[in-house]
Amino acid sequence: MGGIDKLLAPLGDRPLLAWTLAALAAAPEVERIVLVVAADAVGTLSVAPWLPPQIVAVVAGGARRQDSVAAGWAALNGAGAQDGPGASDRVVLVHDGGRPAVSPALVGAVARAAARYGAAIPVVPIVETVKRIADGRVAQTLERSELAAAQTPQGIRRDLFAEALARYPADGPQTWTDEAALLEACRIDVHAIPGESSNLKVTTPEDLGRVELALLGRIPPRVGYGDDSHSFGPGSPLALGGVEIAGAPRLHGHSDGDVGLHAVADALLGAAGLGDLGRVFPAGPETPSGIASTELLTQIVRRLADAGLRPAGVDLTIVAARPRLGSRLDAMREAIAAILGLPVGRVSVKASTGNLAGVEGAGRGISAHAVAVVEPIR
Repeated sequence: MGGIDKLLAPLGDRPLLAWTLAALAAAPEVERIVLVVAADAVGTLSVAPWLPPQIVAVVAGGARRQDSVAAGWAALNGAGAQDGPGASDRVVLVHDGGRPAVSPALVGAVARAAARYGAAIPVVPIVETVKRIADGRVAQTLERSELAAAQTPQGIRRDLFAEALARYPADGPQTWTDEAALLEACRIDVHAIPGESSNLKVTTPEDLGRVELALLGRIPPRVGYGDDSHSFGPGSPLALGGVEIAGAPRLHGHSDGDVGLHAVADALLGAAGLGDLGRVFPAGPETPSGIASTELLTQIVRRLADAGLRPAGVDLTIVAARPRLGSRLDAMREAIAAILGLPVGRVSVKASTGNLAGVEGAGRGISAHAVAVVEPIR
């Protein structure tokens, strides 16, 4: 990985390992999780805020995969996995921390297959032609119809796993590349079920991009549209796009009349399927008269977060013959970006005179139109 700790490599707004654990924890079949990591990472990861509640221990692994699996097995048993009726029939799953894109559905499928057959692994077909290489030359073309690539999680019933570890202790001379290889040596049948092409394993830095696409591309962004229009009223200053313009007349409305922020708020609500601004903040006693639209938009962002969503981008167009807005557009972008928690580059604010037509062209009011994109909080 070129010196990168792949388990802590950022994917979206979380480290890679957090994605892996979240996928495992989302499978209803998973009751307990033991996290096995490098010895020098135990302290840090034991208090990581993104650990799911199913975590019962964070322990140090060993030099080989089988040493780490044995450490996790011991910790799992110490956490009560061997207690209670039917404990021997329970299934142990071993999953690579570097496979964050595994689906909870696949985790459950492996658990059920292992419970039924004793042991199970997910596999995917090998689509490329496979060559055996000797001394830098092609020695043989292998028949790929009977070959498959193994994935994790790999599932084993507890009694069979205990039997295999007793026969071949983890600290023995043999080295097993995965749990299925250990079971094969014990003549324990391993059932193969279809894996997932998106269940990628991060081994090189280039793999991070592929895994990020598999993760973040699963749930498409949602788009919404909003617009608003207000005529000028008495008083000043003008609230527009999250900034105040001194000397310009105020827009008439129950709030401060900021049509720009109102359009953005409606677009966000529409993208999230949460109604519209008028229903969320009706023009009545429940919404304070003259309330700042910055506060309304801030509350909309909170509502999105409660729904598991966040703003991803905004394009706002303000239509007005007066005042001139060209020199103020950057300040509006910065104000809106700050409220939405976005980089300024994800906010666009444009101004138009509307060809001097309508209420806006006559200088009697201002309208605004916005398109917003929201995405799941990951």
